[in-house]
Parts: sequence; C-alpha cells; structure tokens
Amino acid sequence: MSKKTTLSYIYTPNFYKKKREKKKIKFLIIHYTGMRSEKNAIKKLVSNTSNVSCHYFIKKNGEIIQMLPDLYIAWHAGLSKWKNYNLLNTNSLGIEIHNPGHQYGYKSFTKEQIKSLIYLLKKLIKKYRVNKKNILGHSDVAPERKKDPGEKFPWQLLFNKQIGIWHRLKESKLKKLKNKLITSSDTRLGLKLLKKIGYKFNNKSKVVKAFQRRFRQKLINGIIDKETLEIIKNLVHIYRF
Repeated sequence: MSKKTTLSYIYTPNFYKKKREKKKIKFLIIHYTGMRSEKNAIKKLVSNTSNVSCHYFIKKNGEIIQMLPDLYIAWHAGLSKWKNYNLLNTNSLGIEIHNPGHQYGYKSFTKEQIKSLIYLLKKLIKKYRVNKKNILGHSDVAPERKKDPGEKFPWQLLFNKQIGIWHRLKESKLKKLKNKLITSSDTRLGLKLLKKIGYKFNNKSKVVKAFQRRFRQKLINGIIDKETLEIIKNLVHIYRF
C-alpha cells in the first residue's frame, strides 16, 4: 500500500453468495457513480434494496473503499456484452469512481482519484493477470445504456502508466482527419472492426459514441469520420484484435 493511498472497508449486501474461482476474473470495469454526492452514492451501494454494488469505490480525496472481496460477484455491469462474454459481472471486478456524471454536472476526475486508481489497477492486473485489452469502461460493455466513465476519464494517461490500450497516431495527423466524411463501405468497415475489438451493439450511433468517449474524446458525435476510422484501424493493427 502506498503511503498516500488509504484503504478502508464498507461492505455491501448486494452480491452473489457463491464464490468464484480466481481464474474467472478476466476484466476490470471502470464506472463513475453518476450521483450528486459521495455520501448518497455509498448509501445506495450498501442499501439492500438498490440491487447495485461494486468491489471498490474511490472517493474524491483518493481514499479507496473495498465494498466486496474480489472472489464474490458484484452487481455493477448489468446487461453487458464484450466479445463472447455476456453479463460481465461473472468475470469482472467493478470499480466505482465518484463523479456526478453527465446527469448532474460531469466533472474532471481528481488527481487523487486517478493516482489511487492507477495504484489499484496495477495491483489487480498483477494479481489476476488481466490482459491490457480487458481494462474497460462501463460504456464499452453497455454502449447503448451507459456513458461512464465518460470523455473526461484519462484513458491515455493510464496507457502512459502501462495500463490499458491506446492508439499510436499523432495528434497532428488526426486533427487533419476530423470531420472528414468517408464512404458507406468505409463506414461498414469501421463498424465491422468495432465488433472485432469487442463491442456488441444494435444502435450504430451509440456504439460509435462509446468508442469516441474513450479514444476520440474531443468530439463525440456518433459518426465514423476519417479520424475515428483511422483510430479504429490503428487499434486493431497494434493489438491484433
């Protein structure tokens, strides 16, 4: 434990009572709370009538609260899909970071939160041998329902700390491609490659927005333009999806 990272325990009653095997944990899924206050968010997560929970909660000051031992299944991802996995609660750990979210005045995450998150993710990745491609946001696995952790979440910073994935395209190149239209066949290619990466969807615009919230955060419009397509293709090439 880092000297400046504190860990406390407040346990939730909302989980499946049967333990899973350690090898079942394949994904780490990041959420924001989407509530006005930390107090109410924690209250909801420990309420036996809310039917929601998580394994870890990160407060604005960076304090980490463990709400459920890792080998129990929390109720955090809901209806979710990624590649050949359905209902990802079974194979994941859920991390909630307090943030009001899009509904209540979406804010940048605090430096303390991100520092604690990096510490926690590195610890969990090592413990469960989680593949870098399996560090996901809630909106990745439920793109038609969710927006979290959103476009203010620092995915590129995490990548710079050897966590998760990011493209290798220079900003100067991408800037020239923004808003440039592509052919219908290239649009179909982009959607096909999104499925190859792992996204499951019916609503094309919402899945593109989910991808953009993660990898093209300055413009989220649900349209596959040249910039978005180049990022998709670069990720598929680098990580061999």
